[in-house]
Amino acid sequence: MMLKGKSYSLCIVLILCVCSVFSQKKTFQGDPDVAFEKARELAFNKQRKEAQDTLRFILTKYPNYLDVRSFLASTYSWDGNYKQARTEFEYVLEKDAKRKSDWVGAINNELYAELPYKAYELVKKALLYFPDDTDLLYLKAKSEEKFQKPEDALRTLDKIIEIDSNNTKAISYKESLMNTLRFNSVGLNYSMILYNKDERDPSYYSTVRYSRQTKYGSIIGKVNYSRRFDTDNFQYELDMYPRIVEGLYAYISGGFSSDALFPKIRYGAELYKTLPYSLEVSLGFRGLKFSETTTIYTGSVGWYTGNSYWSFQTYITPNDNGTSKSGTLTYRRYYSDADNYFGVAVGAGFSPEIDRYPVNTEQTVVFDLKTQKISGEYAFTSSSKKHAWKTFVNILREEKSFDRGEYFLLYTLGISYDLRFR
Repeated sequence: MMLKGKSYSLCIVLILCVCSVFSQKKTFQGDPDVAFEKARELAFNKQRKEAQDTLRFILTKYPNYLDVRSFLASTYSWDGNYKQARTEFEYVLEKDAKRKSDWVGAINNELYAELPYKAYELVKKALLYFPDDTDLLYLKAKSEEKFQKPEDALRTLDKIIEIDSNNTKAISYKESLMNTLRFNSVGLNYSMILYNKDERDPSYYSTVRYSRQTKYGSIIGKVNYSRRFDTDNFQYELDMYPRIVEGLYAYISGGFSSDALFPKIRYGAELYKTLPYSLEVSLGFRGLKFSETTTIYTGSVGWYTGNSYWSFQTYITPNDNGTSKSGTLTYRRYYSDADNYFGVAVGAGFSPEIDRYPVNTEQTVVFDLKTQKISGEYAFTSSSKKHAWKTFVNILREEKSFDRGEYFLLYTLGISYDLRFR
């Protein structure tokens, strides 16, 4: 029995020794500063994998050695491993938000990953700790330009130059941006609506527009034309998107027509507010005046995640017969910038931005028809951004106003083109 007890004890000792050896191999035991310097030499001598192995090994013992973790994040970003770099930068900045170099590294990482909205969100956070820092403002301008907000980028560069009139980098960037910016645009939309089984003649809808980007926001003038029920109809509109303060802008619209298929007066307003976590919300209304005025209330929630954008918009129309409701869920996948994307949408109910014809053949305005729709769009530009195109298709199942419970099946095919110039 004594021998067995000694054997048992010996086994336990051996197991503990083996575990200790393995533990030592998995946990760093040396001088972290010396190992860090060696890792830096490896990284700068194109031995990145060995450098990263060393850096990760140091962190097994010293997880809060932030300089090591920051350098590891940078090497990930150099290698194009943007997601891993993001994780490490987030860890560092969570521990110490006063590390400006890590804010710069994290923002550049998102710009390299072609995620300008994420970069823009990081810049806003960084500026809370380093207000009016010109290096961070410069990155803010870069993110704004990449996210197709060149006027915002110009204002940011002007702010840098106001703070530091000798900032040659900002001055050069502004000159370059001014040479490529096109503040004016003329465009044309054309779409055709086809009825399944030729239940009705095709309808046609087109828009000619001119837009101008100003320091206060964009202004768009439109002439809309509709060929429907063998009648020609015109509508004239003006849309504005004024900027109010950082992260808050508005949509204001007004239009009129003397033709039967368009409202005599159309107007609307909506406020858009950016929120943390890459969210954007809006709240507004639309007014359509035919023989009577109908007010439609609207709201939306949008979310940017990586190169993707999700949004849900609803329209609520109170009337004598109750309340008509609609909702549309939209998804867009962006490519190089906000003008190059693929999108799909599904929805139900009347949406005045999409279903622009609430008037039927009997000249009756109907908002509460049951409808379901699905659509797709693809937008792209020339390499110079001077030319922009978009194609779209929409399939709509719409209840017949004269025969409730029965439906039309409609197909919309369309294309748009914009020419941009200074």
